[in-house]
Amino acid sequence: MGDPAGIGPEVIAKALSHPRLQTLCRSIVIGSLPVMERTVKALRLKLRVCRIEDHAALLPRRGTVAVLDPLDPPLRTFRLGRASAETGAASVTFIKKAVELAQLGCIDGMVTAPINKEAIHMAGCDYPGHTELLADLTQTPESGMMIVGGPLRIMFVTTHVAIRDLSSLLTQANIEKAIRLAHLALTTLFGIKRPKIGVAALNPHAGEHGLFGDEEARVILPAARSAQQQGILASDPLPADTLFGKAAKGHYDGLVALYHDQGLIPLKLVSFGTCVNLTVGLPILRTSVDHGTAFDIVGRGIADPGSLVEAMKLAATITQTRTRRRHVKKGPSRRVT
Repeated sequence: MGDPAGIGPEVIAKALSHPRLQTLCRSIVIGSLPVMERTVKALRLKLRVCRIEDHAALLPRRGTVAVLDPLDPPLRTFRLGRASAETGAASVTFIKKAVELAQLGCIDGMVTAPINKEAIHMAGCDYPGHTELLADLTQTPESGMMIVGGPLRIMFVTTHVAIRDLSSLLTQANIEKAIRLAHLALTTLFGIKRPKIGVAALNPHAGEHGLFGDEEARVILPAARSAQQQGILASDPLPADTLFGKAAKGHYDGLVALYHDQGLIPLKLVSFGTCVNLTVGLPILRTSVDHGTAFDIVGRGIADPGSLVEAMKLAATITQTRTRRRHVKKGPSRRVT
């Protein structure tokens, strides 16, 4: 559910009212039952909210929102659109329960609505966001954020950092890690055998042989060449102003962007409102919306569920791809007599 004080409950209710999603996958809402009931009622959706105590009790019935509420006692009254320790703690509890079920194999994947960083910090959870918390809960040594939208799949070397701090963070090791994770995602999650990965340069014209900066020669090119030696089809650093256009036309299966806006601006130009955040490297499948809790519009009924719908579709598609690949590897069963 994400933070109950944000737009998570609203976009969940709207997404689950889509007939296509009701046939694509069986969904459990891990969150507050009273919040889900109030949300569906306020939106006047033709959905019935029901409590389930166990994932196995879920029946594939259309028009039903099955809620597994791990909170004991239930969430107390809180103010919509405002960060609080209560809702921050609740959102962390929802995440932990989903991870538990995913690790046990009870669910095929988790799709997360937005949490509020201030709220989880107020609750004593000192993580920058979902990605770091999930890595810790699953004891994952190496993970990263890929955002998918339209024809683009972009892995980021850095995310929420100040531009002035980029130089110290753009190390060869960090860039190599992003290229590795991009390759991992494209092969294991999207089923592409030999993916082509475009690596963005930092400076205009890829530095113009050092005239506009030396990061390309000093760290980006060595990282790309190291990946190439490991058999990864990564490009040398290419000017970002041409790279993203080529990728949109299918020249690359995925991209490595060096910082937040370098990748997010072209991505949202082609798929605003329907981008999906995919955490790569975890032992469980996790997709997420690409937006925040939007406290300023909570309760107005205008939140767009597009990103959540796409996140659910992507999780279902990846699950189906994995299942087909497992069946192909196993081959037809042979009876021994």
